[in-house]
Amino acid sequence: MRKKSQRHREHHLTQRIGWLRAAVLGANDGIVSTASLLVGVAAASASHANILVTGVAGLVAGAMSMAAGEYVSVHSQSDTEKADLMREKGELADDPAAEQRELTAIYVGRGLQRELAGKVAMQLMEHDALGAHARDELGISDVTSAKPVQAALSSAASFSVGAALPLAVAAIAPANALIPGIAVASLLFLALLGVVAARAGGANALVGAARVTFWGALAMAVTAGVGALFGTAV
Repeated sequence: MRKKSQRHREHHLTQRIGWLRAAVLGANDGIVSTASLLVGVAAASASHANILVTGVAGLVAGAMSMAAGEYVSVHSQSDTEKADLMREKGELADDPAAEQRELTAIYVGRGLQRELAGKVAMQLMEHDALGAHARDELGISDVTSAKPVQAALSSAASFSVGAALPLAVAAIAPANALIPGIAVASLLFLALLGVVAARAGGANALVGAARVTFWGALAMAVTAGVGALFGTAV
């Protein structure tokens, strides 16, 4: 009895680009901005209650800002992709022969012999002309196409999770160790985020951790300095 052939399945890291970018950006921004905000307010000698209220307000405002910003940004990309597809659709209707020659030239540039490239272009256009040009001429595919709602939700959720981490530390840390507690814990969170993001994207974990930790530390140091300056002035 013959066994049914099993379809070869592959999972590529590029399939994660859409949600991974938004999630990492949101979590990183949530940790850095909220920790910097908390450290800055604490350095200005604010009360513990005011520090927590500021942190909660920063979490809510930041999550909404990230969602709105990602949605608008990615929707603009989506609008551009749709406009390019509509233009390409019109060109295919007006002069399909020229579009086939254009696709042939693309495949020749990628290493195929002209005769073979012409056959490939013809067969792909017979199957799905717009899809072939979208993928090979415009660089638009299901994996890389813009998804505004997905990006907005990923950013808002990941920002909220990231912001909640230093906020939780601020809630439980004693007053005399508030600033170092938030700073150290946030840097650890950032390092962990860098490792997770790097592994999910197939990059070097140590480099990813070092990158986000450095910029997080710089942001908190600058904010703490500003907070201390204004706190002293007041």
